[in-house]
Amino acid sequence: MRADNSQHIIEAARRRSEYTRSKAIQALRSIDAAGEPVTFDAVAKQAGISRSWLYGQPDLRAEVERLRAAHRRAPASPVPARQRTSDASLLRRLEAANTRVRQLTEENRRLRDQLANALGEQRADRITRDQTRGQR
Repeated sequence: MRADNSQHIIEAARRRSEYTRSKAIQALRSIDAAGEPVTFDAVAKQAGISRSWLYGQPDLRAEVERLRAAHRRAPASPVPARQRTSDASLLRRLEAANTRVRQLTEENRRLRDQLANALGEQRADRITRDQTRGQR
């Protein structure tokens, strides 16, 4: 007569179920904490379990559906229409930026010319000074 091993098989199945359940709960928590959309597929993939098993767990199914609904309700905080920038305003800002770029370009040109003149005068003074020293 064979020994009755059914108790061991039942215990192994219970441990496997608890382990699977803990993986699903952990996946739910981490997906929610990351701010990602909670879906059956995402939870199943992250936990390494089947979606059909997840659908078959009433409490986990309810939690996925609750978190999914809460994520959908969260506003994406769009800018209200009255606070959006109008096309005319954007064009004015672009024109102002272009005007400022032209001003800065002209200022840079003037400063380069001044620097070139100053360096030229400095060189001329040095040459003159060297020539007068050589004549003494």
